[in-house]
Amino acid sequence: MAKSSVLRGYRGYLGDLVPVTRSDLARRIHSSAHLTGHFVLRSGRTATEYFDKYKFEGDPVLLDDIARAMAPLVPGDIEVLAGLEMGGIPVVTALGRHTGLPCAFVRKQAKTYGTCRLAEGADVAGRRVLVVEDVVTSGGQIVLSTADLRSLGAQISEALCVIDREQGGAAALAAEGISLSSLLTATDLRTTS
Repeated sequence: MAKSSVLRGYRGYLGDLVPVTRSDLARRIHSSAHLTGHFVLRSGRTATEYFDKYKFEGDPVLLDDIARAMAPLVPGDIEVLAGLEMGGIPVVTALGRHTGLPCAFVRKQAKTYGTCRLAEGADVAGRRVLVVEDVVTSGGQIVLSTADLRSLGAQISEALCVIDREQGGAAALAAEGISLSSLLTATDLRTTS
C-alpha cells in the first residue's frame, strides 16, 4: 500500500514539473480513446470514428493533465464551474482542482427525491458560471442545460470542452449567446494518427 501511494505522489509530482503540450495531449487522448466502427451520436448523426470520452476520463493521470491544460482557458471572472451529466462531471471536478473554483454538477433532469435539484454542489444563482463538457458535437445538451441553469439565475455566456468535434456545436451555441472554447478539436486528434 505504501508503495502505490508513493508512486501516485511521484507521478503527480512529475506531471506538475513537466509541461504537457496540446499535441502530446491530443496524441494521448487519440491513443486511449479513438475507436472506429459505426456509431450513433447523441445528435442522431452517425460516425465512423468515435472518441470514447470515458477512456480518457477514467485515466486519472491523463484527466489531470487535461484539466491542467484547460485551466488557463477559464475566463478570469468565472465564479462557478458547471459540469454536465455525465461526462462533464469528472472533467469539471479535475478542472476545479486546478482552478480552485467551486463546482456544480448539472443533471439532465432534476430528481424527484432528495434535494430535487437540477444543479448539485455549488450554488449558481446570480453567479458567473462556465459550462464544462467533455465532447461537443451539435451543442444540444449545452443549449438545454444552459437554459435550465439560466432559469435558476446563473449568468452564462461561455462554455468550455475538452474536444470540439467541429460539427456545428460552436455555431449552435453562438446562436444562444454562448461562446465555445475547446482544448482540442477533432482535427487536432486526427493529425496525431
